[in-house]
Amino acid sequence: MSTTTNNTAQINPSQFGRVGVLLGGNSAEREVSLRSGNAIFNALVAQGVDAVKIDTARDAVDTIRAANIDRAFIALHGPGGEDGRMQALLEYLGIPYTGSGVQASAIAMDKWRTKQIWRGEGLSTPEYLVVEPNMDLGAALASLGGKVMVKPSHEGSSIGMSRADNLAELTQAIETAKALDSTIILERLIEGAEYTVAIVNGQVMPPIRLEAANRFYDYQAKYHSNETRYVCPCGLPENDVQALEALALQGFNAIGCKGWGRVDVMADAAGKFYMLEVNTVPGMTDHSLVPMAAKQAGLAFDQLVVQILAGSLV
Repeated sequence: MSTTTNNTAQINPSQFGRVGVLLGGNSAEREVSLRSGNAIFNALVAQGVDAVKIDTARDAVDTIRAANIDRAFIALHGPGGEDGRMQALLEYLGIPYTGSGVQASAIAMDKWRTKQIWRGEGLSTPEYLVVEPNMDLGAALASLGGKVMVKPSHEGSSIGMSRADNLAELTQAIETAKALDSTIILERLIEGAEYTVAIVNGQVMPPIRLEAANRFYDYQAKYHSNETRYVCPCGLPENDVQALEALALQGFNAIGCKGWGRVDVMADAAGKFYMLEVNTVPGMTDHSLVPMAAKQAGLAFDQLVVQILAGSLV
């Protein structure tokens, strides 16, 4: 399933017109967005595409209109860029864009509702609870196996996430998450190997196994640590690779995603896979996972960027 066809040679850069790379923004992931956007912009220019960088931190509507672009490559991570709001603005302005549409972007940015859909579709995801006022946290922790991940429902890049193995850690983790989001989920901790599966225009890229030196694959491990190991090919038997890829594609499609994205998955000690979340605008930095998977599939970074942009032509 992870065989990739390189059709960038058949793409004429002029067919894209003037491309606005939307980057920066105001979310907690601004730094990563700037790095992703600059890498994307440089790749497009290298491939002969007429591109311009647009920082959406201020006066986004007027700035986008003034740039007079024909389509947008969204490199905005987190709320305001990845949650459907920018997608809705671009649709209002009649500007085609990369990645998922308004509804799928909004759902994918909400871990709680993503998990509700997956469970409704019978797809594997860890058990969870939503934090409520006056909740018996000790009972909640016990019901989820005594170890949980505490997650703000609407943040990405593991921002605000904490692991909690006891009541004191759980209480502190919830306070940390509440500073970022009003909806907090407690997710049963799956202890085992972590994988990520990239999808580009319906094609599944080779899965990557993540081996973080930190307690879990957090923001530091994702974007700054040089100790995180990325294993691709992931080392699973072929039958398990196929099962992992199939689950990720089902999860991606279940919430209506299109274009490109990345599904994060855990495997327990018995080898059962559990989906954690979908990223509809994954990072494109030197530490990012989609470019690593694409490279294993035979796509250079510049070619990957052009293929993602080509998805906006459909």
